[in-house]
Amino acid sequence: MQDFLFYLNLGWEHIISLDALDHQLFVLALIAVYSYTDWKKILILVTAFTIGHSITLALSILDVFRVPSAWVEFLIPLTIVLTSLDNILMKNKKQTLMRANYYLALIFGLIHGMGFANTARVMIAKSQSIAVPLLGFNIGLELGQIVIVLAILILLFILLSVFKVNKKDWILFVSSGVFALSLKMALEKIPF
Repeated sequence: MQDFLFYLNLGWEHIISLDALDHQLFVLALIAVYSYTDWKKILILVTAFTIGHSITLALSILDVFRVPSAWVEFLIPLTIVLTSLDNILMKNKKQTLMRANYYLALIFGLIHGMGFANTARVMIAKSQSIAVPLLGFNIGLELGQIVIVLAILILLFILLSVFKVNKKDWILFVSSGVFALSLKMALEKIPF
């Protein structure tokens, strides 16, 4: 149980800490097109991300493949750039964009999972089963994502209900900001 709680906390910090800006921006870009009434769809969306993240993390821990960390550090912000750009270009096709986000969450979750793979590979001993650490980490990650989603949805509710912000303006504003930040992050990490 102590190992489980250790990895649960590690997963939580992986998404909640100040060093997790890339994950937080990705979650923000993914859910920017949704409304607070779409909370069930959003939970499925972040779970799709966690599934992709955990698949790659498990395969990396088992040493099925390795991707150079310089490439992973570049690809992670690139996924955020593409997601936010998709929001900007498809802002008038909300239903299509919402369906596409499920695939983006799963596929880009695979890339984000590689970001923690090297650390996880070192932490989990070869003799240790990966089931408990992986389960704990992913539950912590999922709980952290839910907290971030709740904070964003509360902010969105206030902006739309109290301040009467236009939904398309919200999508454009958030996606443009996320695009700019993640593009800067990607350009700083170009591996070649």
